[in-house]
Amino acid sequence: MTDASGLWRLSAVELQRRFRGRSLTPLEVAQACLARLEAVNPQLNAVIARRDTLFLEEARASTVRHARGQPLSALDGIPLTVKDSLFTADLPTTWGTAALRHAQSPHDELAVARARAAGALIIGKTNVPEFALEGYTANPLFGVTRNPWDLRLTPGGSSGGAVAAVASGIAPLAIGQDGGGSIRRPAAHAGVVGLKPTLSAVPREYVLPSLLLDFEVIGPLARSVADARLLFEAMRGPSSVDRSSLAAAYAAAQPLPKGPLRILYVERLGNAPLDPQVAASVGRAVGQFAALGHRVDAGPLPLDLDFFSEAWPQVGQIGLARMFEANPTWEAQASQKYRDMAESGRRLPAARLWQILAHVAQLRREVAAVFTELDVIVMPAVAALPWAAEQAYPTHIDGQEVGPRGHAIYTGWVNAAGLPGLALPCQPSVEGLPIGMQLIGAYGADELLLDLGAAYEALAPWGGRWPALTH
Repeated sequence: MTDASGLWRLSAVELQRRFRGRSLTPLEVAQACLARLEAVNPQLNAVIARRDTLFLEEARASTVRHARGQPLSALDGIPLTVKDSLFTADLPTTWGTAALRHAQSPHDELAVARARAAGALIIGKTNVPEFALEGYTANPLFGVTRNPWDLRLTPGGSSGGAVAAVASGIAPLAIGQDGGGSIRRPAAHAGVVGLKPTLSAVPREYVLPSLLLDFEVIGPLARSVADARLLFEAMRGPSSVDRSSLAAAYAAAQPLPKGPLRILYVERLGNAPLDPQVAASVGRAVGQFAALGHRVDAGPLPLDLDFFSEAWPQVGQIGLARMFEANPTWEAQASQKYRDMAESGRRLPAARLWQILAHVAQLRREVAAVFTELDVIVMPAVAALPWAAEQAYPTHIDGQEVGPRGHAIYTGWVNAAGLPGLALPCQPSVEGLPIGMQLIGAYGADELLLDLGAAYEALAPWGGRWPALTH
């Protein structure tokens, strides 16, 4: 199967327009995406489970709906991928671990079900690190996922397969998951847009065990802000099965700020190292917000995050310990690294979890106060450029030695605070590697971030950048 048409390059919004105008059909696009998958996935290892026959059958059904002028939604006929940490009723959800090699839920995760109901076409599932707990993407079942911009390097994680699929043109959209930056950091490493929504803006039902308290949220990955918004609209909205989604919907309904926005640019967190090229690229991008007429100030983050620097690894350790207690066969087949993490979690006193929960509640109160004085915080999405694909994390940033989360310091606190964060591409590095920034807003301010991101994209477009893959 070959595709010489270049249909895989088209955005979801453009596909929607052409479907509506009858100049293109979902079946033609589905065939083009499968051809692109065949051409580039062997190099990337982004998609690890496929459903070609059903995918094409659904594309034919969508084509019929469009011919009748009866599409299910604006998403009808648009191909997408689903991260392999989210349940899909017709494909296994392995979570990258041997114990779940053949595990398959009878249900879709609610966000996946909503995308299907809107007519989206699921081409397959994308690779994750084991238990989706790493900032790169490799696991014992499917191996290493590689960055389309340089196959020697990682696309990040844990939504590494998702961003590699979007950046390479396998599908214009992907459903990802972000528990501590797992949408925003890989989006930055792959040169795509990634939205970590407000906590519970996309409600959860039929889920794997949470390893990171309530920090894990579902969000879209795309090549443009408009495309990300299209998928977000299909997945968002309250549901009685997730009561916290009612609060998120209330917050989202509040009026947006009028006039110029108050934007704080935070280049660094304390003395933590930042790659100079990332600093320079994000700094240049921030200047575009002033050009748009917004008030931009630079300064430190008005929050004390020292506790979370210490406690963050413990959250995952406690989560693993509890999960393995409930599922001992999973522990027996897990990689040694995660068994060791769970053992560390078992050694922590129960009071430590209550301390963490108290600090999370305090952080959420503090950010509410911060966003009475600000509308948006801008920070780098990740502190480092992409590193070797087989390596869990970069050991040095700007010549300084760092630990496992040295590259990830900018993102986790946003999850703990329950805030929305939007990753956007900036000017690439001198080597041509993607760099990204993140916009962070108040609880419920997802639309504000998407509007600001779209305005920035219009001034500094990236849609013409494509990785030079061999096919």
